[in-house]
Amino acid sequence: MPYPEQLLIAMREDLTQYGVEETRTPADVDRVLAENETVLMVVNSVCGCAAGKARPGIGLALQHGIRPAKAATVFAGGDDAAVAHLRGNILSDYPPSSPSVALFRNGQPVYMMHRSDIERRDPVQIAKLLTEAFERFCGASAHASKV
Repeated sequence: MPYPEQLLIAMREDLTQYGVEETRTPADVDRVLAENETVLMVVNSVCGCAAGKARPGIGLALQHGIRPAKAATVFAGGDDAAVAHLRGNILSDYPPSSPSVALFRNGQPVYMMHRSDIERRDPVQIAKLLTEAFERFCGASAHASKV
């Protein structure tokens, strides 16, 4: 059963203020991931580590010069069908985790940060891990190595 939407508004805005697009349905998730570019997909959550660590760390990371072409989010406990689709059909090789962050290239996951990776770090450390992944998978060298 989803959380009341009124409870989630501020938590959603913690990411949308950085240009992160909400994908609230399975079709939204598929549309964003089908664009054949790099996409950061965040599974947002009401938990304390999402509020105090993940969302601020993602905000810091998205200020980096090299970043994914798109950033999107689904909300665990708010966008139940979209989360189930992402976890069950797209990230089925990874255990479910809220919050979590996946980086996709050409519709395929290339990097995953689980709750266990988030809980033990502060926002700056999370941002550092994400920017390292951005440099590896989103930068010019990542695209050059593909050719």
